[in-house]
Parts: sequence; structure tokens; C-alpha cells
Amino acid sequence: MLRLASVLYSLIGSSLAGVGVIAVLVAGFVSVPAILVAAALGAVLGAPVAWLVARQLYQRPSA
Repeated sequence: MLRLASVLYSLIGSSLAGVGVIAVLVAGFVSVPAILVAAALGAVLGAPVAWLVARQLYQRPSA
């Protein structure tokens, strides 16, 4: 499951970091520290989200 979570993290973490940067820019915070904090928070939040998605994928019964 760790392998699947790490693959998912590469997609989910970068997506959440991008969403965070876009949200900060739309809010009008155009300073470099604000952008870096938003990207870092998105990357950090991507880890538990990827783990939850991987766990859900493993728990689904095969058809």
C-alpha cells in the first residue's frame, strides 16, 4: 500500500500545492513567502490524502 500511496502522492501533492498557490494568488497575496507557504501546505496535506485514497482503493472488493 505504501507504493500505491507514494504514486498517488506524486499526483495529489502537486495538485493540492497548485490549488493552494492559485488560491493565494486569487486572494491577492502575491508575495513569495505567501506562495511558498501555500505550496508547502498543499504538499503536506497531500500525504494524508494520498494515504486515505490508497486505503480506500485497497479496501474495495474486486468484482
